[in-house]
Amino acid sequence: MKVTDYSEVAKVYDRNQFRFEEVAADSDLKNFITHNPKSKYNFLDLACGTGIYLHHQIESFKDFNIHWYGLDASQDMLNKAKEKVDHVSFKHARAESMPYEDGTFDIITNNYAFHHFTQKEKALDEINRVLKRDGIYKLHNIDIYGMKKWWVYHYFPSALLEDYKRFWEHEVIFRELSQRGFEVRIDCKYHMEDVKVADYIGHVENRDISVLTLIDDAEYEHGLYRMNQDLGRDPDTMVTNDFSELICMAQKK
Repeated sequence: MKVTDYSEVAKVYDRNQFRFEEVAADSDLKNFITHNPKSKYNFLDLACGTGIYLHHQIESFKDFNIHWYGLDASQDMLNKAKEKVDHVSFKHARAESMPYEDGTFDIITNNYAFHHFTQKEKALDEINRVLKRDGIYKLHNIDIYGMKKWWVYHYFPSALLEDYKRFWEHEVIFRELSQRGFEVRIDCKYHMEDVKVADYIGHVENRDISVLTLIDDAEYEHGLYRMNQDLGRDPDTMVTNDFSELICMAQKK
């Protein structure tokens, strides 16, 4: 599988306002804290990127004694995260080789990043190692197998082929975590609607969606040209778009 160069993406990543608008207080984190009262919690945001998720959670859970950690394979993304939040222990490292002691964390979250791990089985071994018994691993990602009409795939068909190489199907995620002794639940949230192409062309021009960095430049330019052509004919052009989110909650037993 190809790997996104986040040293380049980091420069434009935070220009995508959708990344900020979609993040809220994590109800799964709140639920875990409510049902597992402790004097303190160690929380790791694995593949934390520019710290958008961490920033929202720190603001939302000020009343709890949570020690916050963030790890990312891109130093450039981490540099952006450090500008957003204080009092977080950041590490520049890979998920497949985490610099933490066994049983360090009560909670590990992993948002829109599992597909980037080149050695996914090894990453899960590491998650299992650094998570405390009864701790929670939350994997949140898009579900590409349930959203083949995604607007990205409509205009950039080879993006779907690249994503097939990067994303695991539900059954594989469930099996691999279960085999490591986790109690696993996977839920998917799906919707389909007609969307305005004009609302999305900025994301393409920004080229911060990782799969758009993996297709070749010729196809990227052709897809952007098609979008502009459609908008030139009708500024209110609509396309049918589907989207599916996967949330996997896995408790270590």
